[in-house]
Amino acid sequence: MDERTEELAVDGLHCASCADELEQAVSRLHGVTEARAHFASGTLRVRYSTSQLDHALLVEHVERIGYTARHAHQEDAKSLWRRREAVFTGISGALLALGLALSVFGLDPTLTVLLGRALSLSTVLYLSSVLFGAYHFARRSLYALRTFSLGINSLMSLAIIGAIIIGEYVEAASLAFLFALAELLEEFSVARARRSLRELIKLAPSEARVRRNGQELMLPLEQIEPSEIIAVRPGERIALDGQVLTGSSAVNQAPITGESVPVEKQPGDAVFAGTINQEGYLEIKVTKRVKDTTLAKIIHLVEEAEAQKAPSEKFVDRFARYYTPGVVAVAVGVATIPPIFAGAPLVDWFTRALALLVIACPCALLISTPVSIISAITSAARHGVLIKGGIYLEELGQIKTIVFDKTGTLTTGQLAVTDVIALDGSSSEEVLRIAAALENKSQHPIARAIVRYYTESAPGESLLEARDFVSLTGRGVQARLDGRLYMVGKPELFTCPPPSPFKREGEGWGEGQGEVGREIWKHLARLESQAKTVVGVGTPERLLGLIAVADQLRSEAAKTVQRLEHLGLKVVMITGDNEGTARAVAQQLGIAHYRAGVLPDGKVTEIQKLLREHGKVAMVGDGVNDAPALATSTVGIAMGAMGTDAALETAHVALMADDLSKLPYLISLGRRARRVIQQNVWFSILTKFSLGAGVLPGYVTLVLAVLVGDMGASLAVTGNALRLAHIRPSESK
Repeated sequence: MDERTEELAVDGLHCASCADELEQAVSRLHGVTEARAHFASGTLRVRYSTSQLDHALLVEHVERIGYTARHAHQEDAKSLWRRREAVFTGISGALLALGLALSVFGLDPTLTVLLGRALSLSTVLYLSSVLFGAYHFARRSLYALRTFSLGINSLMSLAIIGAIIIGEYVEAASLAFLFALAELLEEFSVARARRSLRELIKLAPSEARVRRNGQELMLPLEQIEPSEIIAVRPGERIALDGQVLTGSSAVNQAPITGESVPVEKQPGDAVFAGTINQEGYLEIKVTKRVKDTTLAKIIHLVEEAEAQKAPSEKFVDRFARYYTPGVVAVAVGVATIPPIFAGAPLVDWFTRALALLVIACPCALLISTPVSIISAITSAARHGVLIKGGIYLEELGQIKTIVFDKTGTLTTGQLAVTDVIALDGSSSEEVLRIAAALENKSQHPIARAIVRYYTESAPGESLLEARDFVSLTGRGVQARLDGRLYMVGKPELFTCPPPSPFKREGEGWGEGQGEVGREIWKHLARLESQAKTVVGVGTPERLLGLIAVADQLRSEAAKTVQRLEHLGLKVVMITGDNEGTARAVAQQLGIAHYRAGVLPDGKVTEIQKLLREHGKVAMVGDGVNDAPALATSTVGIAMGAMGTDAALETAHVALMADDLSKLPYLISLGRRARRVIQQNVWFSILTKFSLGAGVLPGYVTLVLAVLVGDMGASLAVTGNALRLAHIRPSESK
């Protein structure tokens, strides 16, 4: 009952190996029940007993190891280059430079003789340089050695100690300074990759203007409860998720969804934390606490996603597990075998062994994948795309087939009137007026579409009063207007004089009806070929007209399909609609492959078939009704996930807005990320092996091993990874 979970931001986590060492050290602390260090976010999450440990002792222990800790969401008051680690590195470099200057200009007096060695002024400067340069990573190495871990810090410390033992003070000081500088540069590079996540965290203000007892109070978000009223002025960020009570305004949702056009908000509309109120004054009823907002969930999911290890990262971990001990074993052999069995100079071969120890540090290799994933995932989140982990980022780069659900994905999911056709001497206004009067009594989606269309096309006109309303289940409705009976429903509902004008051609269609029957058939055939649903309007004796409704295609759907096919993907549409409707929609969008008449539980079977046929398959759906199919696919992509907890939880990837145009960007990002990760991994491995091969003939020195194998390689892979942060949706169009 006295347990507490605390999250700390930790400075100095330069790579995944450092995070592992910190995690192990904190886990052994008395009172700690669980510790998780995340290199991706630079945080340490600790669960501990408050009766045995408190915040101050925890921070003190972390700093004793050699790191700096603070509350996770607390801004660091000092910049990287003003922290103690940077100051000590600067002093180390200055002492090394001064020592070299004394040696070069012959101003290097001998101070004393210690253990048979002359101790000159430059030697003192070099050793002092070592103390300042190695101050932080040497402390970390002590904790690592307690668990017999050959971490990066331990290997570098051993190399420096070895250099001092054989009297190579310049090399020892150079190693200490260059490695400390390399760690600072790595942290700077990684901090740039983490910047996108910090910007997400900063999207919501820390306080809001609350209406309480007739007064406006500025309160911290943690003190604001659901159902309270917050006021948002033009230009301010909305602090919490809520519902507009009064006022109207355009709200810029781009920080969350990546939408380029502000969204109009009216009373009753939902608004989200982190979005920007542009022009109007809004009073908003809070619906979620600060920790439960959509923005908070996004930040949490991004942090979790970055903490998950991608397949490439797991490969690197396995490789480093064997590579590092293997190179250390070779270094031991290099230091001992030639001097013992060939009488070679001990100092020369011991120096080469130390260079191998430096090369054994897999820092660049370990940092190559996670920095790429951080850059890609946080960049995607800033553009309204939430990727749930590195594994899905890499899978996106290998997708061969992408499957779309039709309703609500390729279409808006909202029916709209497309055609009003008057027949047999009636007018389209009359047909629409009668249909709207009857359908106003119904809650059917088609009825709502007709009433909405009438209201928009005849503003200010009241609906006729319908009496004796009857719902004809599965067929339509009927009611009386001014005492006369009218019907709206399926064309087959109307009993025109036989033979029925609604028989198919070849079955007496239009026979006995002359031009009217043939005209009706032509209209029905044309509208059906366009994937439209048709209802008839009239009396039991006479058909007055036809009204066609359709689920509107998304404006960006056709272009998105074209761009995906341009990227080499096979596009497939799955729908429960009949063959004719499915064919018509597919033709309008340019989709060559579709599956019609698929029931909801049949979508999973279709996805499984495509997986067997094509390997990697992505599925795009609404995240709720399509949840089983999304889970079955290689990568499940949910549309319009903002504010939808189910979609955020079930999908592998979530598009925060209903914007299909982000899909080509998503595929391109996955492909580029996979290429960058492969480039970084193989560059790191080849660099290490090349330097290792140059050590034995004496071409690679200790200093060169640090400059190229550690600092150079680490900066190269982080610089390459940071390119992913600059990819924008517009580049994939």
